[in-house]
Amino acid sequence: MEEVSDWQNRALEPVYPIVFLDALRVKIRDAESRQVKNKAVYVALGVTPDGEREVQGLWIAANEGAKFWLSIMNNLKNRGLEDILIAVVDGLKGFPDAINAAYPDTTVQTCIVHLVRHSLNFCGWKDRKEVAKSLRRIYQAVNDEAAAKALDDFEAEWGKKYPSIAPSWRRAWQEVIPFFAFPPAVRKIIYTTNAIESLNRVIRKTTKTRGSFPTDEAATKLIYLAIRNFEKAGRCVREWVAARNQFAILYPERFNK
Repeated sequence: MEEVSDWQNRALEPVYPIVFLDALRVKIRDAESRQVKNKAVYVALGVTPDGEREVQGLWIAANEGAKFWLSIMNNLKNRGLEDILIAVVDGLKGFPDAINAAYPDTTVQTCIVHLVRHSLNFCGWKDRKEVAKSLRRIYQAVNDEAAAKALDDFEAEWGKKYPSIAPSWRRAWQEVIPFFAFPPAVRKIIYTTNAIESLNRVIRKTTKTRGSFPTDEAATKLIYLAIRNFEKAGRCVREWVAARNQFAILYPERFNK
């Protein structure tokens, strides 16, 4: 735990072009009630200006909430992280406000993968392929206007059968449209979220074999070891050079600090 504590409190880079923020559920026995509860494990994964993936920290709390995310953002700030260009998040209500309270200049982008998965939960198996194809026209649009039209077309095509999908995109729209201002090199990295997805897979593989953990500390230690193995497997983001050049042009003062 001493090693974990040193890792949790280490100094961070002043600027990360992209930070992925996510939470997973892990079964942990509650110290007071002695009941096994689904607790939230918060993970922040940054991409450095050199294109290296770096897990900035992990935190465990009873529930996922914007208030706790704000405390995490403040923790990152206190450890020397001065600026995040793009924060990629799930659709948690209040999450963008929590990020912008600590980092007012950060562009908050809803994770497109999360949004697509959420959408496909509403539709039957036989329609999934076609619905996914129609959704692709939205997030692969050339700009936000074309994307808005593609969303209207999607609603016209599927709205009667699956009335919940289009409104879920509209509710998140302010955090979806920043994506369209970026060139393909940057979009690809934000959209695919391979970094956070592969990290989550490593953590889930490690935790599911245990069933539940006796304490938060036990869960923290095992997940920390899983993160170390994840980082040893390779830190470099693919095709980073093209994205790096774009960031240097889009954010000349902030990226080149």
